[in-house]
Amino acid sequence: MRAIRFDGSFAGWREQARQLLLEGVEPQAVDWTPGLFDGIEPMPAPAGTATVSIPRELPGLLADAARFRAGDRWALLYQVLWRVAQGDRSAMLAGDRDGSELQRRIKAVRREAHHMHAFLRFRPGDKAQGAPDYLAWHEPAHDVLDLGAEHFVPRMGRHSWLIGTPEGLAHFDGERLVYQSPCPPGLREAIEGHDDPSEALWTAYYRSTFNPARLNPEVMRSHMPARFWKHLAEGPLIPQLVADARSGRQRLAQAPEVGARQGKEVLIASDAAQPERAADTNLDQCRRCDIWRNATCAVPGEGPAQARIMLVGEQPGDQEDLAGRPFIGPAGQVLQRALAEAGLSRQDLYLTNAVKHFKWEPRGGALGRSATRWHATPKPAEIRACHHWLAQELDERQPQWVVALGRTALASLLGLHDPQRVRLADFVGRPLRHGDRWIVVAPHPAAVLRSREGGQQLYEELVDALRQARQGDGPVSGSDGPGLPPILPATGHRSCS
Repeated sequence: MRAIRFDGSFAGWREQARQLLLEGVEPQAVDWTPGLFDGIEPMPAPAGTATVSIPRELPGLLADAARFRAGDRWALLYQVLWRVAQGDRSAMLAGDRDGSELQRRIKAVRREAHHMHAFLRFRPGDKAQGAPDYLAWHEPAHDVLDLGAEHFVPRMGRHSWLIGTPEGLAHFDGERLVYQSPCPPGLREAIEGHDDPSEALWTAYYRSTFNPARLNPEVMRSHMPARFWKHLAEGPLIPQLVADARSGRQRLAQAPEVGARQGKEVLIASDAAQPERAADTNLDQCRRCDIWRNATCAVPGEGPAQARIMLVGEQPGDQEDLAGRPFIGPAGQVLQRALAEAGLSRQDLYLTNAVKHFKWEPRGGALGRSATRWHATPKPAEIRACHHWLAQELDERQPQWVVALGRTALASLLGLHDPQRVRLADFVGRPLRHGDRWIVVAPHPAAVLRSREGGQQLYEELVDALRQARQGDGPVSGSDGPGLPPILPATGHRSCS
């Protein structure tokens, strides 16, 4: 058995472990007990330039695990190092027996460093006696003083401070951070002997905001271990507050001081109790539904400010979503051809959609190919959420004729929002009066593309609807329309504006 004597630091262990590896000494033949074998000198460095090859990340893992306080910490580190040096890298992984213990200790060290960041409390020092600006005492379970101290350097600015622990201290003078070990005798008493005038205010605030109705002692202790309470200003209050909660205040759901206060009666109109959400003013920032999450951008309408005819589709397609313009993809090409046959020019029309973001689902993607963004029909709630923007466009443009391209557009224009509540066959060839404008219904150009047998008929219906809108006679306010088909209730016949 080789008894190894070193200074108990990771650097000292690393040097000794390297020499043992070069000599081929197996882990079970080594006794790592730093400082106990006073008559044993450190091993001399071997002659030659032999090296040990290990993964680049292993030294960092070993250094973190070395902070874990355990009697076998150096033995475990050498066991892992030996196995990895022999080519068994599984010793670093959580699925291995040694690797699992290594990772568990690393996790515990990092959690302890986080506890130091969270639960260390500075109190003002006495400058008249030459003390730093702030003082703190902390008792970590593992060797994380340097990790915690480095965390506070950028956060405390130019202030000087000192953190004491049972093992040593860290002192920052405003420019340089130094460590000292062991801890000077009486340091804890000196630090905790400094009064903090703000503690009374803090404890009063903590007591007043403590809610016994929401107390879960197990969760509280998991997030704030009880061993830290003694160093917190509010620590002495916690046991009593927990006891009070268990004895009845938790059942009352409020502290006696709060319960004794006289309540206030606030008069408010019923229609103002839950005011509606303010209208969005920027289409790009619209979050009224979740379609925006997977879309590239919102696609606004396009056309003259006072266009006589407005065309309303369902939603942007793949190419429209990428370019930010309506009707420029394959369906837009069909529409362009139909407009030409109907004697209309795109430049004279206002083109928009009932839904402003592209809703899609991925399809394909097999054999290494990227998936295709496939059109998905918007839900009624999504159509309703986006109606705000369509109504705004109708108010601003005041078109005399609106061509509804498909069921979704028609449902939104009629305020029904659910395409299942309308049938295009009931409206094709029958312009209907809706408020101060006429609506003429047509198949969506995309339906023309998708139809294998009736595509030509759908295309002709599209052209006929566009001709009807072009041939409409001026303003229609006050004229009699053909009325709504029986499928629509009279209550649905209301203005979109």
